[in-house]
Amino acid sequence: MAQNEQLQVQLQTPQTEVTFGNSASFEHSQRVAKMLSSSSLIPDIFKNNVQNTMIALEMSQRIGASPLMVMQNLYIIHGKPSWSSTFIISAINACGRFSPLRYEVGKDEREEYCIAWAYDKKTNDKLMGVRVDMVMAKAEGWVAKAGSKWKTMPELMLRYRAATFFGRTYCPDILMGMHTAEEIDDFTLMTTPEQEDWLNENIDNCGLDEQKKRAIKWKMSNGMSQGEYYQFKSEIIDSMPPPANLSATEIKETIALTIAEPK
Repeated sequence: MAQNEQLQVQLQTPQTEVTFGNSASFEHSQRVAKMLSSSSLIPDIFKNNVQNTMIALEMSQRIGASPLMVMQNLYIIHGKPSWSSTFIISAINACGRFSPLRYEVGKDEREEYCIAWAYDKKTNDKLMGVRVDMVMAKAEGWVAKAGSKWKTMPELMLRYRAATFFGRTYCPDILMGMHTAEEIDDFTLMTTPEQEDWLNENIDNCGLDEQKKRAIKWKMSNGMSQGEYYQFKSEIIDSMPPPANLSATEIKETIALTIAEPK
């Protein structure tokens, strides 16, 4: 509760205007971004990175949030930017269009369920979000994934997903078309054991530098998506010497066949 209240205060703070079409404003935004990127309080993806910090400034302006709050609640999961679920809830509550989010929670023949709802402040209509239940979670494969929080804290995950669906239905501009970190974790296809075996068999003998090899091994131990797998596989193959006694055409055909993604 305290975290949500803090986020709401930050959401209502006036922001520095970021205008890419005006040179004076753009230069001012660059100076602000440079100052923020040198802070030790921001996440690593923004430290000493003026470009990423400029994007965070622009996003904070569009949704009426403080730049620090945006940077603290923006996550890169498998290469995709995403919001934290607590940010989505706080942004909806602070936008001024709805009453605070509430949840209808129960259990019926389809197991536990949750529906996020709120009143529209202009019309006083009760707005009901999409129903989320454990049947949906199991059918979508969210529960079966290794390390899934749906197994250990289903009540919290039901509320997070119900709130996200409410936001995507009634205020998609706040989400800016982005998913939450929890959604990307649930939706992302991870590598298969066979794919991990291929990496293990080839990574030590390829021509990549040791730092890159350590980075790939770290991703393997902490979860690697299908997209990341094919990217790393392509890099490993490109770093290998061509097979002996093959023509240039045969080499190209071999590489194309090796890195082709399954349909």
